[in-house]
Amino acid sequence: MINLRYAFFWSLPLISGGTWLGMLLAMFITWETEGSPRYVSMDPNQSIAYISDIGAQGLQPLFIAGCTVTCVFLDLSFAAERWLRHTGRLAKNMGIAEKVLSGLSIIFAIGGACGLVLLSIFDTVRHPNLHDGFLLLFIAGYVISAIFICAEYQRLGVHFRQHRILRASFWMKLFFIIIEIFLAAVFIGTGYTGHTSIAAVFEWIIALIFTLYVFTFFVDLLPASRDHQNLTNLEVGHVDGAMRERSGNGYAVDGGRGFDGATDGIRTEERPKPPVAQNY
Repeated sequence: MINLRYAFFWSLPLISGGTWLGMLLAMFITWETEGSPRYVSMDPNQSIAYISDIGAQGLQPLFIAGCTVTCVFLDLSFAAERWLRHTGRLAKNMGIAEKVLSGLSIIFAIGGACGLVLLSIFDTVRHPNLHDGFLLLFIAGYVISAIFICAEYQRLGVHFRQHRILRASFWMKLFFIIIEIFLAAVFIGTGYTGHTSIAAVFEWIIALIFTLYVFTFFVDLLPASRDHQNLTNLEVGHVDGAMRERSGNGYAVDGGRGFDGATDGIRTEERPKPPVAQNY
């Protein structure tokens, strides 16, 4: 059953990702329809414009607005995920380490957000050095943030092996980390060796993959809107001194703190912890 009161939370990453993707498409289509002009910020042998080249021209207001909206709603998604775990709408953090990892992921996400907004303001034409520095902050901030999220989800998987969404989200974010680090290395390498057109292609690919990363938070937050869900795999809990077994497909918590989602009120704290070796 969907609880519309919590639908706002999973809409946050959709707004963020949709804004980012729409901005990229608008900028690229505009550049193409104008005849692929060569901007003053482009190298003499460069045939494909960087996102920043287009954003430094007439579309800079769109660039600034799009980056700002993307960052605000993405970081709100981070905060919403932390709050929903704290209140028990999502699988709760079972220890201090998981809460610390979650907090670090938010801190680095804020750093990445600042980098993205500032690089859109300090454009590559008038402030090339500042722009490159903020670009590095943007990429590093969100990649490091993703690393901390993966670490948190890995630890959550120790306690909640039945939650398939945790496992799926973990692998999607790990894919993002590996791919983005590889692509960023190629992007930097080709740019500094003078292959700017190739570097521009990789910059567009990095930006598009970032869109997919943003949408993974929809997967994380969606289960919070479900009031009554069963559990995945076999789960054991104590109820009035007896053991009960449940199976199902769910993930979110049944409204109240400390409950695992079963309709008879089995408490998570009473459930034996699964072996660490079987976390994923």
